[in-house]
Amino acid sequence: MLAAVLVTILAGGAEAFAAEPIKIGGLFAITGPASFLGEPERNTAQMVVDEINAAGGVKGRKLQLIAYDTQGDSTKAKQLVNKLIKNDKVVAIIGPSTTGDTMAVIGDVERAEIPLISCAAGSKITEPVKKWVFKTAQNDGLAVAKIFDYLNRKKIAKVAILTVSDGFGSSGREQLKANAAKFGIQIVVDDTYNPKDTDMTPQLTKIRSSQAQAIICWGTNPGPAVVARNVKQLGIKLPVFMSHGVSSKKFIELAGDAAEGIILPSGRVIVSDVLPHQDKQKKSLMAFVKDYQKHYKVEGDHFGGHAWDAIMLLKGAIERGGDTPAAIRDALEKTTNFPGIGGVFNFSRTDHAGLTKDAFVLVEVKKRDWSLVRQAGIE
Repeated sequence: MLAAVLVTILAGGAEAFAAEPIKIGGLFAITGPASFLGEPERNTAQMVVDEINAAGGVKGRKLQLIAYDTQGDSTKAKQLVNKLIKNDKVVAIIGPSTTGDTMAVIGDVERAEIPLISCAAGSKITEPVKKWVFKTAQNDGLAVAKIFDYLNRKKIAKVAILTVSDGFGSSGREQLKANAAKFGIQIVVDDTYNPKDTDMTPQLTKIRSSQAQAIICWGTNPGPAVVARNVKQLGIKLPVFMSHGVSSKKFIELAGDAAEGIILPSGRVIVSDVLPHQDKQKKSLMAFVKDYQKHYKVEGDHFGGHAWDAIMLLKGAIERGGDTPAAIRDALEKTTNFPGIGGVFNFSRTDHAGLTKDAFVLVEVKKRDWSLVRQAGIE
């Protein structure tokens, strides 16, 4: 397995590299509100690059990761992507961490013809397909389908949606509205909140007086944790669903006891220890979780997994196609059956996201930890 190769570091360390390193850029929200995404992504990317180099590099050449902090700011992301392209001369870029930052830099990488593998989830990043842009985070459309399928099983037909007014939330809102009728779901309340809002009781009070049978909140921390706490404070008994944008322990830390019972779609990594043994990702997932824990003293999560996938996809593309931007792009597009952390990737000329809804499982917060929702038909 790929993970097993990476966690085996050569006893003597990396041999001397005669050729110039292959420069890979990284754009991550390492600080700021989205740091719960960007910090594990940066950490994972550096960990994997170091391990690849310790094992001999790629085609005898060292990988060099040049990573910058976007702080979750789209303007800063644009400045930094151009620094990577023009000053650092990278051959490929992984990140950014957020949908908004990614959408901001797409024009830059397309004009420069530099392949970018985003770690963000918005479907519009790769729909429609952009020649030089790929992604590793599961599409929000797939997350919506996972939730709606569960609601069908539970005979829940009327929902209230509460989405954050940023790139990720807007994309999720579009997918929720576009897919509702297909699943027989009626959206009876459609409301939003600002990323910096610290109280969502007005929106939730309106939801409480509606016919909604469930609440779906779409956003990234800290907003969804505020929603969870407000739901508990208001005594609302409706089931609450979150997006994959909060599938890390950080959400549980922020929401505290209010997180109990909340369900959301996630990559398998946060429940890797309870996956059935026949799950074809389990071995890689467990290796990644333990490897990250060894390096950073916390478990590897869903978000770090996006960067693991991006680096490993680049490694495979360089091995198969070469180290020029064009060769990397062409080889990425031909990637098939790559068993990553986020799922099994199959890219093509018409699909630069590469995953199906099977990349997701549903998880529930129980006793301040993640539990696999088996009654949803996920075994």
